[in-house]
Amino acid sequence: MRFVSRFYDGLLYLMALIAAATLVWLMLSVVISVAMRNFGIQPFAWLFTSAEYGLLYMTMLGAPWLVRERGHVHIELVTAALPPASRRVVSRVVALGCVIVSLILAWYGLELFLKNVERSDFDVRAYFYPRWMLTITFPIAFSFMAIEFARFVFGTELMHSGEAGIHE
Repeated sequence: MRFVSRFYDGLLYLMALIAAATLVWLMLSVVISVAMRNFGIQPFAWLFTSAEYGLLYMTMLGAPWLVRERGHVHIELVTAALPPASRRVVSRVVALGCVIVSLILAWYGLELFLKNVERSDFDVRAYFYPRWMLTITFPIAFSFMAIEFARFVFGTELMHSGEAGIHE
């Protein structure tokens, strides 16, 4: 069981690392594209397309890590006003709702991925890119998010701290 947990954590952090590297690529691609335009050169078509794909990969691969770190945006105004026992119940119910939504989105993402594979769909812009390489991120990321939200349902930590405001 310890191996499975370490393997899962390794995958989660690898996904976060890929998301971080993609963020760096997005910055570089925008700077390169703007510099090329300023020098009167037409930017490469693949530069813009890779930035578009990068936005999807960065969002989907980084989201499970954000759930683990409680980095998603949520408002603590209501939970801060609740007594600790009620806050635990509300936080776990909200996390359970997030698990359910994540599982539904993972299911539909899997259906979309399988449909793209079956049809051999391609995204045709700057280059032929198999669409399944984009949609594979949906079932993976939403499944990982469901697991991470489930940790707040069944684990000792709560998703909500009960402290309203910004705490950094």
